[in-house]
Amino acid sequence: MFYEAVGFLVLVSVIISLIRLIRGPTAYDRMIAIDAISSLMIILIVLLAFIISDVMLIDIAVLYAILNFIGTLAVSKYFLKERMWKE
Repeated sequence: MFYEAVGFLVLVSVIISLIRLIRGPTAYDRMIAIDAISSLMIILIVLLAFIISDVMLIDIAVLYAILNFIGTLAVSKYFLKERMWKE
């Protein structure tokens, strides 16, 4: 019962983030929404690992978190260069 409630709340958060992704007025808002969705997907993977008692899924979640972090750094660096180029 507890896992289902947590999963439901995470899915509601994903839907809210998807709305921000679609309606975001700036690219920064969209990037934050993508990061939020990625973090919520990591939570869902870990939750699934607890439900089915599979340790391998935790490794996958850690790898996904590392890739998410690297992607965020790359996009942030791109935005920083773009902003500096305009000034």
